[in-house]
This record gives sequence, C-alpha cells and structure tokens, in this order.
Amino acid sequence: MYTTKVFFESMISTLSNPLLLFHLSWSTLLGILVGILPGLTATLGVAILTTLTFGFPPEVAIPMLLCVYVGAIYGGSRTAIVLNIPGTPANAATTVDGFPLARSGMAGFALNVATIMSGIGSIIGAIFIVSLAPALGALALKFGSWEFAILAIFGTIIAGSLTAPKDPLKGWIAGFLGLMIAMIGLDEIVSFPRYTFGNIQLYGGISLLPVLVGVYGVPEILTSLKRVTKAEVVLDFSKSERKLSYLETIKKNALNLVRSGIIGVFIGVIPGVGEDVAAWVAYDAAKRMSKEPEMFGKGSIEGLTAAETANNACVGGAIIPVLTLAVPGSAPAAVLLAAMWIHGIKAGPLLPIQHPEMIGYVAGSFVIATILMVVFGLLVTRLFLKILLVPTEILMPIIFVLCVVGTYVLNGRLFDVWVMLLFGLLGYFMRINDFPAAPFVLGFILGPMADTNIRRALMLKNGDISPFFTRPISLVLIVAIVLIVLSKYLPKKRGEKR
Repeated sequence: MYTTKVFFESMISTLSNPLLLFHLSWSTLLGILVGILPGLTATLGVAILTTLTFGFPPEVAIPMLLCVYVGAIYGGSRTAIVLNIPGTPANAATTVDGFPLARSGMAGFALNVATIMSGIGSIIGAIFIVSLAPALGALALKFGSWEFAILAIFGTIIAGSLTAPKDPLKGWIAGFLGLMIAMIGLDEIVSFPRYTFGNIQLYGGISLLPVLVGVYGVPEILTSLKRVTKAEVVLDFSKSERKLSYLETIKKNALNLVRSGIIGVFIGVIPGVGEDVAAWVAYDAAKRMSKEPEMFGKGSIEGLTAAETANNACVGGAIIPVLTLAVPGSAPAAVLLAAMWIHGIKAGPLLPIQHPEMIGYVAGSFVIATILMVVFGLLVTRLFLKILLVPTEILMPIIFVLCVVGTYVLNGRLFDVWVMLLFGLLGYFMRINDFPAAPFVLGFILGPMADTNIRRALMLKNGDISPFFTRPISLVLIVAIVLIVLSKYLPKKRGEKR
C-alpha cells in the first residue's frame, strides 16, 4: 500500500513541477533520438547521460535516465519500420513486420500502432514494478552470503545461455571473463591488491561506466562505419491505409498485448538477458497462437504488436531486480544501477528499508516517461526521422567524441579514457567472434558480489561449504545452474554421436 501511495504521489509531484517536467521531456526526446539512430543503443544513451547528471540531485537524475532508457527502446522502432534496420537490438523483431507494413503504404499506421503498443507495454511493466518488486524485496531479505554468492554465478550462467543460444560456452566464457576482470584492485575484505601490477591507478579497480561505454559504444561505432550500404528508407506518410481504427486494433490484440507484456516483464527479470530476447520470444509466441500465422513476416499487426509490447514491458521487468537484488536485468539497467550508486542510492535488499519510497518513486517516474514517450511519439518523431538522411560518416565521429568526453568527466582521469578504448577493442573482438557482451558486463557487475559473499560465507563457517547445499534457496539456485548447463550440453553430445 505504501508503494502504491508513493507511486501516485511521485506522479503528481512530477506533473506539478515544471522544471522537473522540462528535464524529463528533453531526456525522453534524447532517448528517442538515440533509439532512432542506427548504431546507438539504449545502453550507450543512458551511459552518456549518466556522465552529464552529476550536478543533478538523485530524485531528478534517476527519472531522467529512466526517460532515456524508455525513449531509446521505443525510438528504435522508428528506424525498424521505415528503414528495415533496428535502431537498437531490442527492435530487431519489429523489422520483420514493421517494414513490410511501411512498404505497403501503411507506414504512418505502423508507426502509430508501435507507439501505442509500446506505451501499453511500458504500463504493464510499471504495474509489475509496483506489485512484484516489494514481494521480491521481501524475499531478498532472507538471502545470506551463501545465496548472494550463488545468485551472482546463476545470473552469469543464465545470461550466457540465453544470449548465446548457438554456443552457450561462448556466453559462459564471456561471463566468467567479466567476473575475473572485476577482481582487479583492492579486495573489499582485507584490502589486498589483486592484478594491479604496481599500477596505482588500478588499486581502486576499474570503473563500470568506462567499461560499459567501451564494450557497447566503440563496437557500435566501428560496426556502423564499416557498414556503408545504403538501405531503402520509407519516409512517405502521405498514404495511411488501414483496415481497423487504433481502438479496434487494441481490442483485437488484447490477449496478444497481455501475453506479450507478461513475457516481456518476466524475461526482463532474468539477469542480463534484455529487451531483444523478450521481443523475439513474444513474437514467436504470438505467431504460434495466431489464427493467421501465414501473415507473419508479411506485415502482421499481431507480430508488430507482440514485439513492441514485449520490449517495452521488459524495461520494467529489468528494473525490478535492480531495485531489489542489485542485479541488472539488461545492459541499460546495468548502467542505471551504476548511476544509482554514483548518486548515493544503494540498490538491493536493503533499499525498501533505507529508501522505502524508492520503488514507488521509480514506478511513478516510469509512467511519466511512458506518457511523454507516447506524446512525443505521436507528435514529433516523424520530424526526427529526417536525421536519418545525415551520413553515418558524420554522425559516428560525433558520437565517439561524446563517449570520450563523457568517460573523462566521470572522474576527471585520462586513465578512464584508455580503459574505455581498451574495452572497446575487446568488445569489438568479442562481437566479430560471436561472444555476447551482456554476460561479460553482468559478470563484471556481479564479480564483487560473488567474491565478497563467497569469502564471507566461508569465514562465517570456518571454511565449511555445506551451507551452500543445505540452505533451501542456495540449493535451488545450484540445482538450476546444473540443469541449465546440462540442458545445453547433453543434447549436443547426443547429436554428435549420431
């Protein structure tokens, strides 16, 4: 009840504060712009804005970052529909039916349907933040060092499995590489230097944001500059043929909306998986349940609805473990988690105790961001699409400069810029060799949690490891890890024998 009360109070206070509303408005527009530009991602957009929000109080900065996150995931649908290139990976499933609709003279209708469905998906996500986060937070209070240690490993394993379905081993290697790199610096228990090689810059460890900007930003820039092919752009909205009104479209897709929203939320809760997986899973479910599966891939409104509802609902789901477990559900949520730390908000099981208003406040800000997204989406984003006419060769160097400047102002250290560039090259190597970035980043974030809690658990029981297997939640997580690994490994071995 308290969360619901704060939820409505935060919405009312935001709407009655013109200055805050102004900041949220331009942040949402910035997020939509980031999403529209192919090659940029929500992760990069949130990371760049994080470096620019140091001067803002947390009650302003966090909602601004939420607006960029929500706006970017939505903005990617614009290019997916008119350009057949997803603005962000989360909108890849949108291209399958969005672009055929645009080519058939329904570009305006498809854009508006995507806007409305994205808004409904975000609202479903907000509902689950309010209803599910307090319950998950209460469960998290029962966690001890044993559970948090296994949870960190569980998150890395499942993120590796889901983001590298063709070869999960690459996902697990990426995840454990992130865990290992997180060990650099002074350990948190006895302050022993690890992997510092006498370099004083490494004693404090490696900051999260340079790693995120490097791993996600630099590979995107290099890939965009490498991709010089010109795509077909449908920017003619003079025709807007449609068989149903928007209200009739919503009614016809009501079940699809609810199903896709729930899929999006629950995939968002899974550590490190993210919006792109949610969109594809919901799209596949919609096709299986549809009475017209033959229309999928040829301009199906059901397919467009499923993809756009799920990826935006996933944003809400990804925020839930951030607030309650300090475990990000997606890459942009990882940056959001880092931003909360920077602004002095300690996310995790103690958040509902130390900041009981935070869950309701975030959910309220999330709904405000959704409202702004829908308003701007229906009114002005078609003008933003004109930016697609600007050559990539001009845009990407500008983005690179923003990455460098944003990384430098984080701590005022040139060392962070070198770290960003180094991890950028690593991220590019991983991309061209099909190693997913998400488990790597998740491992890097969860590394300190795994390290500290494993050692603390062993110290509490004088080196006895049996509590890992006798405590119920810890045992369930261990069994889940074993099943995930076996489910990916055993079928492959059987296939090889044949």
